[in-house]
Amino acid sequence: MPGATIGGMTTDGRAVPPMQAGEQATLDGWLDFYRATLVGKCTGPGDDLVRAAPLPPSSLTLLGLVRHLAAVERNWFRIVLAGEEVPPLFHPDPETGHDGGFELDGAGLAEALALWEDEVRRARAARAAAGPDGVGSLAGRPVSVRWIVVHMIGEYARHCGHADLIREQLDGRAGV
Repeated sequence: MPGATIGGMTTDGRAVPPMQAGEQATLDGWLDFYRATLVGKCTGPGDDLVRAAPLPPSSLTLLGLVRHLAAVERNWFRIVLAGEEVPPLFHPDPETGHDGGFELDGAGLAEALALWEDEVRRARAARAAAGPDGVGSLAGRPVSVRWIVVHMIGEYARHCGHADLIREQLDGRAGV
């Protein structure tokens, strides 16, 4: 576990996932840990730097990661799990299958974080409504809430690693 812990929190304020809990609390704890990690990595450098892509040839930016993960939250929890008929937040890339959001428009970090926070709030509600045995539908095939949460943990872990590399190149800050 990165950073020291004090009373169930890391020294940077993230809640440590429970070390002895049931499946649902453990999975939700890890997903929330990575959600908080993303915010920690993407806040602080200012709007100019969050738009920078310092790792050529990659065009990844911190702002793009926040926007993309808002789209991923919407897709997996609201559309796939809850069956809501809401449009995608951004234009998905048909070649890669990505949920979009990596491209930058006029939005700044505050707007992107507000959008992401709203999608996380709605995702938590969809997750709670589904319960531990909930099942959604992806292209007509059933997908369990467990699969979705594990997929989201992997999605966040991968993108938090990207954010860590980007942030280190931007201002030398590694880790959260």
